[in-house]
Amino acid sequence: MSEDKKIEYINETVMLEQLSEGAYQEDVVEDTMDLSTIEEIDIPADMESHVGEKREIVEQIEEEEEEESSALKEVFLFLKDLAISFAVILLLTTFVIRPVKVKGSSMYPTLEDAEIGFSNLIGMKLNHLKRFDIVIIHLADRDEYLVKRLIGMPGDTIEVNQDVLYINGEPVKETYLDEEYKASEGPIFTGDIAELTLGENEYYCLGDNRPHSTDSRVYGPFQKEQIISKGIFVLFPFNHFGFKTW
Repeated sequence: MSEDKKIEYINETVMLEQLSEGAYQEDVVEDTMDLSTIEEIDIPADMESHVGEKREIVEQIEEEEEEESSALKEVFLFLKDLAISFAVILLLTTFVIRPVKVKGSSMYPTLEDAEIGFSNLIGMKLNHLKRFDIVIIHLADRDEYLVKRLIGMPGDTIEVNQDVLYINGEPVKETYLDEEYKASEGPIFTGDIAELTLGENEYYCLGDNRPHSTDSRVYGPFQKEQIISKGIFVLFPFNHFGFKTW
């Protein structure tokens, strides 16, 4: 290669390198533009609309997730309250009160058929049984419950003669019986009960509606463990609302 051509080639090479360096510096300048320059760049309207739609979708998804989370919390709180209520009811019905529904007319007119209320479990432990309490008796062999009035306590001698109740040889006025109803049933209401003396753990119980009651006259004296609660608080019907001995 001639000397002149070699010099020309070198000059062209240097020129190209200088141009490349200039382009690179230009690129660097462009890449390092401050934010204010970037913010001033116009965004096409259709792109803004697209971004807005994306934002709305994201917000909608977030709202739905919040609603779902809130619904799950509500369900959890409901189940929690339900469990607590069930536990409280279980404790109450095991140790404090017992739901009852009267069946039949053996305690009429003191208690009527289909009356609903509850009986006192804790009273059995705190106040013990007293003569003339209304009691709930469980017949385990028949899985049946009776509601009767406690007439004779352990060690008592019981007798009914010509419709007069005798306890330990003394006549006792049965003020809990409805005199008008007694009269409507005729001259014999209770009938005679032969004298008997109750054992250490025996209780003699009769229904207030003596002509229509199956009680100790049939079953004999009841054991204390058969008496599960005492007294009845009537809730329904509302016109009978209140205590029936406690």
